[in-house]
Amino acid sequence: MKIYYYKEQNFGDQLNPWLWNQILPGLIDNDEKIAFLGIGTLLNNVYLTKMKKARHKIIFSTGFGYGKQDNIDLDSTYKIYCVRGPLTAQKLGLPGKLAITDGALLVRGVFDYKSYKKKYKYAYMPHYQLAGDGWALACEKIGFGYIDPSWPVDKVLSSISETEILLAEAMHGAIIADTFRVPWIPIITNTSILKFKWLDWCASLGVDYQPAYMERLHHPREKLDLYTPVRRVRDVFRQSQAGKKLTEITKTYKPALSIQTKADECYDKLYGQLESLQKDMANGVFK
Repeated sequence: MKIYYYKEQNFGDQLNPWLWNQILPGLIDNDEKIAFLGIGTLLNNVYLTKMKKARHKIIFSTGFGYGKQDNIDLDSTYKIYCVRGPLTAQKLGLPGKLAITDGALLVRGVFDYKSYKKKYKYAYMPHYQLAGDGWALACEKIGFGYIDPSWPVDKVLSSISETEILLAEAMHGAIIADTFRVPWIPIITNTSILKFKWLDWCASLGVDYQPAYMERLHHPREKLDLYTPVRRVRDVFRQSQAGKKLTEITKTYKPALSIQTKADECYDKLYGQLESLQKDMANGVFK
């Protein structure tokens, strides 16, 4: 079985090989006859086209969005165990019972987040395309932790575990925070952030999506700035303003956190579908 996912050095995407190889041991072998679509916003024509030659296509907790989304046909070669949320199910005409939640919730069964002591009252995790040293410096100046989505998966998981409240533009940062029972505040700094995927996941857990808005932090552009002192002054000012805004958000926005019983219910449903997948594989359903 071959996993298909967005192969960027981004935490949410890198959860795929990290997680599925642990909870589906021996099943991930790059056999292209069976395609597996797991964590990510991948239910679009781009990824479904990549998988078209597979005899069997497995959908497990994936979300709808991005790319071209016209005329998506989930024919008899697809086996859908679950999708990210009710909005994905509605878009694809799927039964509501398949709208469980994002598969990253399963991380709680393979990572001992309770063993970590808290280091930061607040930490910030930007979108991977907007991360950089500028945010790290801005957070350091105000005593916040900084979590870079390009870090190795284990480092991101431990850093979230060490945080009391997470401010996150990276959605899978918020998902793992909720999974580890760390309250979170969603952030938007750029209009390219896809609200649909956030609303879809939040709806699966019965949580309201109320993001805080702030300006994007532009990072140093040494090759374009000829006068270094001017660049440094500009960057320090921008980092100071970003830090002030993050601090302001913590004072004006109430952190979100799903109800424990709802999170437990979703976890149990996900795990039940995982067991169904394992049984199907063992019984040769996809041969």
